[in-house]
Amino acid sequence: MYTASSSVSAPPRPQHRIVPAGAGPYLAPAPQAVRPRRWVAGTGTQPISGRIDLSGPQGAQLKIAIASVHRICPEFNPVQVLRRSGRSVLIVGTTGRTTAVAKCLLDHSPAWVEQFRHEIASYRSFVRHRPPVRAPRLIAADPENCTLVIERMPGRAAALSRHPVEAPPRADVRAALGAIARLNAWRPPAGTFDAPLDYGTRITRYHELGLFTDRDRDDLQKLLHGLAHAGGRQGMGQFCHGDALLSNILLSPAGPVLVDWEHAGWYLPGYDLATLWAVLGDAPLARRQISQLAQQAGPASRDAFLVNLMIVLTREIRTYETAVQRTMKEAPPAGSVPVPTGALAPGEEQRLLLRRLHDDCAMARRAVRAAVGTR
Repeated sequence: MYTASSSVSAPPRPQHRIVPAGAGPYLAPAPQAVRPRRWVAGTGTQPISGRIDLSGPQGAQLKIAIASVHRICPEFNPVQVLRRSGRSVLIVGTTGRTTAVAKCLLDHSPAWVEQFRHEIASYRSFVRHRPPVRAPRLIAADPENCTLVIERMPGRAAALSRHPVEAPPRADVRAALGAIARLNAWRPPAGTFDAPLDYGTRITRYHELGLFTDRDRDDLQKLLHGLAHAGGRQGMGQFCHGDALLSNILLSPAGPVLVDWEHAGWYLPGYDLATLWAVLGDAPLARRQISQLAQQAGPASRDAFLVNLMIVLTREIRTYETAVQRTMKEAPPAGSVPVPTGALAPGEEQRLLLRRLHDDCAMARRAVRAAVGTR
């Protein structure tokens, strides 16, 4: 919630990738020690300063958002726009002695409204049932007008982009995985949270869109069928954050803080780990650690992780394909604008990331077929 990066932005990436042993979704012999590139994390709690520009059409929209915040939290004093997109706006302000963040939905399409209300429901549930990880405290919420006010938590974001361009420090990955493990082991009371993802429906939908082949669909359905008959934790599901990106994790001396709970609920085991694996394409050692955690409980745990991984990677591919198409439509004609030496042409960053995602999906597909072959 606190990072200012777009959900479909991508940093420059190398043209060719070498996948070391053990970095794929199936475990393999440990690779030779590789020194990860140094990654400098940004801060998630920049000082509150500046002013809010209320001029022009965007200013008028911002006035409406601030008015909706004041209806549920009259003492909120807006100070700075933290992030703004066509979908929502985040405003930093104060409520008495507390620093707060107000989130207002700008695009009231049914899908976004449902997602926003799910986030509000999550924060309301945390008032009675605190999760085993740190999360922002709810201050006020209005599901009808899609307005949310929460406390602003201290800490720096573990990553500033959805797909970090370099391997994050091992200590940051360890802290993030520890928080996710504690959350995944949590068992909130029955009926407190629902299941945001219908696996069968999603697999069918991706197949109809041509994102899954006939064999992909059949293999994933076989794994789902086996998981449905699995006993214990794998058969019951696992509570997950639902969007466990490093950019949604703030690191502070008091411990990691998870934000953006709009996808929280019950999933097949390993969904959060699959999300992290999918976005850490430039961190093979972290990927190996994630694979070990995801598969340490046995074949059912492995199968659930692989189903999640195929769905997450396919969703990322679909998102970035849309981003590339939009960038190409908005880009000026080739040659009309000079490109600085060493810079990437418009859309090239997304295309490089898209190539990596397709390679990852091919790895996951092979792992799924191998898993089906062992059943």
